[in-house]
Amino acid sequence: MLKKAFAVRPALFIGLMAVTLAGPAMAQQQPASGLGSAWPADAQDVSRTPGFHAYAWVKGGVKYVQINDNAGNVLAAFATANGTFLPLPMGREAANLQTPQDVPATAASTSSPGVTVYQDSSVSVTAATQSNGTTLLKASTCTNPVECSTHLNAK
Repeated sequence: MLKKAFAVRPALFIGLMAVTLAGPAMAQQQPASGLGSAWPADAQDVSRTPGFHAYAWVKGGVKYVQINDNAGNVLAAFATANGTFLPLPMGREAANLQTPQDVPATAASTSSPGVTVYQDSSVSVTAATQSNGTTLLKASTCTNPVECSTHLNAK
């Protein structure tokens, strides 16, 4: 009887350690779908530029757009409806997301002229590398719907 008790304790200890060590790894996994996911399964990648991934959802008349880098890291996301933009507090470059509602800041020093990452009939997002290595993302309304509609998300 005493031998069985000694055999059970190591097994319990090993099981407890496995659960303890697996907890943080499980917590760091991102959901497989939805806003904030690295690779959302419920939205198509509609990026126009290699090196970026763009995802868009529409719910209740509100469009949600998320921009990820090539590794799947969320850079920034915003919601938009009727020409109003709401930056969402998520992503590595959330502080570098500019919308039409932002007060124009002093001109940011960029290392590149920028590329269009996402565009649909009402919204456009460009990305430009700044001199400090961060990415400036500019979300804007599409001022010419005919032009925007004819160049929809062509990769």
